[in-house]
Amino acid sequence: MRLRSSGEVEAVNDERSWQDLHAELKRIVQEQIDYGSTLSDAELLDLIEKEVFARSSRSHLTAGTMNKLVRDIFNSFRGLDVIQPLVDDPEITEIMINSHERIFIEKRGRVTETGLAFESREKLEDTIQAVVGRVNRIVNESSPVVDARLPDGSRVHVVLPPVALDGPTMTIRKFPAAPMTLEDLQRREALSEEAAAFLIRLVKEKHNIFISGGTGSGKTTFLNALSQHIPADERIITIEDSAELQIRGVPNLVRLETRNANTEGRGEISIRELIRASLRMRPNRIIVGEVRGAESLDMLQAMNTGHEGSLSTGHANSTIDMLSRLETMVLSGASLPLDVVRKQISSALDVMVHLQRLRDRSRRVTEISEVVGMAGGEVKLQPIYRFVERGEAPDGRVIGSLEAVSRVPPVAVKLSTGGLT
Repeated sequence: MRLRSSGEVEAVNDERSWQDLHAELKRIVQEQIDYGSTLSDAELLDLIEKEVFARSSRSHLTAGTMNKLVRDIFNSFRGLDVIQPLVDDPEITEIMINSHERIFIEKRGRVTETGLAFESREKLEDTIQAVVGRVNRIVNESSPVVDARLPDGSRVHVVLPPVALDGPTMTIRKFPAAPMTLEDLQRREALSEEAAAFLIRLVKEKHNIFISGGTGSGKTTFLNALSQHIPADERIITIEDSAELQIRGVPNLVRLETRNANTEGRGEISIRELIRASLRMRPNRIIVGEVRGAESLDMLQAMNTGHEGSLSTGHANSTIDMLSRLETMVLSGASLPLDVVRKQISSALDVMVHLQRLRDRSRRVTEISEVVGMAGGEVKLQPIYRFVERGEAPDGRVIGSLEAVSRVPPVAVKLSTGGLT
């Protein structure tokens, strides 16, 4: 029998009879498993199919019901239980598990409740432990928050009680199997062809680019798209809390991922430590998936000490807000005068790109600005491209485009010396 990854199937009779049948068949299969030996996925699948066919001869189950039973029972042993079909659905971009009984998804930009539920809170906890265990992470009551990832690269964030008041929660941010390109983003009207060509030139000419935006605005997707234009003969080091970047076409690539402390509070490896370690690995460029704290100073210093063309992202509502946040993050880990911090930022960063999720749920590049230096003791930005809104379509879609602020984008000293004049 071939398992279907998604699709509607017939119900048995009602929800209760389905749950009873599922639980009974799962118990029968479980009793036949010899835990002293390792059962392969194929062997487990054969065992489940045999029991489902046997039940079908007595209960007259439809083909769709049998297929769903086999798939769901198999997922309860080896997959992610009830959410495995959601993970397999390429149109679902986010899975939000608020408790074992409340599961929401984002599909085509809209959030809806699925009606699915885990058998129990304990089953959800088992699934969470299976996910974090695959990437050598630990989550428990004493350390109730953790970031992890699925084998396909999807980002996982877990929060357990007592922090999560209604029970264990898990949020899964999915990414496409093939990373989006700048051409894909152009087709989605996220940025203009002219702006894309400009950014590609910046990447190839090794200018330091910082991407800002709110949660869900597409920062990682955009960073991936830009990274595809890094020349293939360079050595790249990527540094992330949870590995998500999918850089293709660069063979000399080293991927680094942070590590949480163990149950004794030891062994933690932070982004800050990984940035420092990467400097001894002879990188041409360093890509930091996201900066959130004191590691921002190490990132800026790396950009200022010969690692041109580096890229990173951060959470903010605008480019101005991102500059303020960078200052705060640097000051959280170093006792430096504010003017020194601002000089570090102005000399390290060349261009800032801001992404925004608009009210119609579309993700757009809304600003590309050049960091032109200091003025009046503050970091000065010169907008190059800015999103111009022209109205709203009858279906609610925002009408607008990314346009050059002037006919010829201004180019300061740092960009002109890179050959962009």
